[in-house]
This record gives sequence, structure tokens and C-alpha cells, in this order.
Amino acid sequence: MLNRPAIIIMAMLTLCSITHAQNIDNSQSFSTDTITTSVIRFPAMPAKPSGTAWIVISKKDLTLSVYDRNATGDTVIMAQFPCCMGKNKGNKMRRGDMRTPESPVGRPFKITMIQNSSTWKHDFHDGRGNIKAYGHWFLRLETPGHRGIGIHGSTNNEKSVPGRASEGCIRLLDKDIITLKEHFAYVGMPVTVQAEEQAPFPWELRYRKAITK
Repeated sequence: MLNRPAIIIMAMLTLCSITHAQNIDNSQSFSTDTITTSVIRFPAMPAKPSGTAWIVISKKDLTLSVYDRNATGDTVIMAQFPCCMGKNKGNKMRRGDMRTPESPVGRPFKITMIQNSSTWKHDFHDGRGNIKAYGHWFLRLETPGHRGIGIHGSTNNEKSVPGRASEGCIRLLDKDIITLKEHFAYVGMPVTVQAEEQAPFPWELRYRKAITK
């Protein structure tokens, strides 16, 4: 016959076992939900740019997404990269305002030049002097009313990605600007830069359904 202390100990062990099992169940449930809602299935990366893809840059989410159409004509997301935008929010109004220009609705910017910027330098006036700052490639954009805006790498500034720290350009990690150039970018490529408050396009909301065809 069990004495009172033994009964209390057994009850405590039983309670701990139930609590542990509940925690495991909750953890497994949470993990499954996380995988279901956060994993994007990207189609196979093309060997070279298709010439039909386009870019959407979200100031709100600090992402650069590449979209294209698959063999059945459906819009699919091909790649997505974190990016760094202009230090200040809002549409660019003048040179030096540290804002990234936003493309008018229905009128995307376009890539006009793809330039090797591996040796380009810039002085950020932060005490580091004239340093390499653009990564391997500079994808120059046609942004009516503004000059010198492009998508480029972030040599010596990779900690700023994702974030808001540029003078108006869109920065990617150095490895990502290489991927973007080699597999997706082409002269004439449409580039939409969304305002902070702009709602996603309907096909953007379906991007998680992108699958390899």
C-alpha cells in the first residue's frame, strides 16, 4: 500500500507527463503550420533570362520579387530577395532626399543598362572614405524625373539588407545581384516599385501556389 508521499510524487509525475505531451503536440502543430504558410516553392531557375519576366519591389516588405509566366500562362514567382531601400519613406521628389522613386500605377520603370560595377566606389560621408559599394552589377533604371537610380549589390554595406539606408537605389546582397543578373535581368525588363501603402497585385497574393511545371 502506497503511503501519502508516494501518492503525491506519482500524481506529480503523471501531471508532468501530460503537460510534456501537450507541449509536444502544440510544438508539432505550430511547426506544421509554420512550414505550410512560410515556405515558397520556386520553379527551377532558368539557365538564362527568359526576356519575359518582370520585377516587383515592395517598400512595405523590403523584398524584390521576380515573376514570370509558366508554360500554361499562369503567373508564378521565380525568385525573391531581401532588399534595402531609400533611408526615408515616401516617393522621391528631388535629388538628395534619400527616397526611392515609386513607379506610377500601371507604368513600371524599365532596366535600361546592365553595367559591371565591381570596381565602382562611393563616399557615404561616414568616415570610411571612397569605398567599393555597388556589388558586381548595376541594373540602371529609367525613372522619369530622376537620374542615377538602379538595382545593385551592397559591397561593404551588406548589413543594411534588408532595411532602409540607401540614398535612393535598391540594394541587394552581392550574391543576390549576381543571381538576378545571370538568371533573370534583361534590358527592357519592367520594374514596379510599390509605395508603402500600395496593396499587392491579385496575382501577388497567389504567389505561394507557384510550383515547378
